[in-house]
This record gives sequence, structure tokens and C-alpha cells, in this order.
Amino acid sequence: MTDNDARKRRTTSRGISVEMKTKSLILIGALTATICICGRQAVKAGNPPNSADAAASTATVKGKIKYEGKLPKSAAISMAADPSCSKQHTSPVANQEVVADAEGELQNVIVFIADGLGDRTFDPPTQPAVIEQKGCIYQPHVLGVRANQPFEVINDDPTSHNIHVIPTNNREWNKAEPPGTKIDEAFAREEIAIPVRCNIHPWMRSYVAVFKHPYFTVTGKDGSFDLSNLPPGTYTIEAWHEILGTATQKITVGTNETKAVDFVFKQRPGM
Repeated sequence: MTDNDARKRRTTSRGISVEMKTKSLILIGALTATICICGRQAVKAGNPPNSADAAASTATVKGKIKYEGKLPKSAAISMAADPSCSKQHTSPVANQEVVADAEGELQNVIVFIADGLGDRTFDPPTQPAVIEQKGCIYQPHVLGVRANQPFEVINDDPTSHNIHVIPTNNREWNKAEPPGTKIDEAFAREEIAIPVRCNIHPWMRSYVAVFKHPYFTVTGKDGSFDLSNLPPGTYTIEAWHEILGTATQKITVGTNETKAVDFVFKQRPGM
């Protein structure tokens, strides 16, 4: 073999080697691009529905709570034992056990989903639920909170209070609270409803209902309630009142459906 033949063979071999490397790089690049495209498609397919889609697939239950019968006369609260309480009011303060208007629309009723959510779980809010002591009255009189949600009791009065929480399914606590301070607590388990008292001012009473889900509300002056953003399904709706007891109804509500449900509490013997 001449020197020229040897040089030609080496040149040809190098050309073939470069060509094979180039093809290999192109093939690897194509495979990488394919994997990346497939990966992006997989992530996109696994994304949860957006909030608009979620809102479009929910249901609503709304209605009114009424009282039927003669309303019990609300007794005036005597705050004479603590002048710092009584002087904050220019007129007598009535107790809040049964509060309804002339049409019988009932306040302070807790309305909630008692059954039908299955094994769904919900993270508690980080925003605290708050009860204020103002005018030596608990405000609001009835409050709904979530299990493990921060719970604050604020003393806006110029006098001390002693908050005594008396649960059956949660930890009992009893704490003194000087003027201008607050107490931070939480409830670990569902319970409907927990009495709250002040050991210094015996007329101060309130109730806290604790839920493991967000589907609850407390009726206002017009006795109305609205349970929105429910997953479609069959539910037991319960209404709870501190004196009048409980009432339940079972309903089925579909996607994008709003269903009306009313409750009537009747006068109890001896009221």
C-alpha cells in the first residue's frame, strides 16, 4: 500500500467517524426533546381544575329558620353587681336566649351539614375566630369555628372577666382576663355546641360550635342561612338552637343547583 493510499483511508475513516457522531448527537437530541414534550404533557394533564371549573360544579342550600308560637318574654339582665358594666348601657339589656322578630324569623341558630361529606378532609383556616367581651356581653352570642382554627377571646371592657369554657369533647379551660387583653386558644375536636361562661359576671353566656368542615353558618336578624360551594350530593342538614333544640332534614342537591330548605321551631311547653 502506498503512502497516498494510507492517507486516503485514514481520511475516509475520520469522515465516517464524524458522520456517525453527528447522527448520534441528532438522535439523542430528538429523544431528549420527545421526553421533554411528553413530560410537559404529563404535568399539564395532572393539573387540578381551575377555580372557575370548581365553582361551576358546586351546589347551594339556603333557607330560613322560623319560630312558631308565642315568643317568651326576654328578661332584662341586671348588671348592678358591677357598675363598670351597667354604666356602659343607657337602656336595659335583654337576654339572648330566644331572639326573633315579629315574623318569627329566628336568630342565633347554627345551621350545618351533619352528614353526607364522607371522608373529605379540610384544612383549618389560619385567620382566628373571635369573641369579644363588650359591655359585659359576649359578642357574638353564638359562634361557629373550625377544629384547630385559632380562637381569640378579647376583653374590650374596663373590668376583668373570667372565661370558663365547658366542653364535653374538648379540653375545658378557665382563664382570668384583665381589661384590654386577649386569650389565644383552639379546639381540637368537633363539638356542637360548647357553653362559654364568665365566672365573674354570671349573666354572660355564649356558645361556640366546632366543626371539622367549612359548611356551617349562624342565622342573623332575618333568620336566613346560606350554605354555598357544597359538593353535589345527599346531605343531612341540621339546625341547632340553645333552648329550642335541634331539627334535621335530608336533601339531595345537584350540580349548579340551589335548593331551598326551611326549618320551624315550635314553642316548647312551659315557655
